[in-house]
Amino acid sequence: MGVADEITLTGLRVFGYHGVYDEERRTGQDFVIDVTLRLDTRPAAASDDVSDTVHYGEAAEQIAGIVGGEPVDLLETLAARIADHLLGDARVDGVRVTVHKPQAPIPLTFADVSVTIDRTRGDA
Repeated sequence: MGVADEITLTGLRVFGYHGVYDEERRTGQDFVIDVTLRLDTRPAAASDDVSDTVHYGEAAEQIAGIVGGEPVDLLETLAARIADHLLGDARVDGVRVTVHKPQAPIPLTFADVSVTIDRTRGDA
């Protein structure tokens, strides 16, 4: 079993144009992203050097670029793009990504809609 260390970023709000409906693609809306990275933080703890870990500020900027970038229809696709990007860092063993769409076009009162995926290095 690997190391169980985690870095978590919660509530990253980014405006994007994702959705199945033309109106969503035209007007856009806020998406809220939660990410947990699983990695060994011991090298960073020993060196006290940010270059030995995942810089969460840089990760947030990269996630924002994905969410604010090319539109997709499904939250599942957006979550997978974020996960795939984060797993591109060799230090990251696994990720949990939740994409919230609090303004989803549902004609009922609701607080939130979200999709959560959990991926590890080597997942197909």
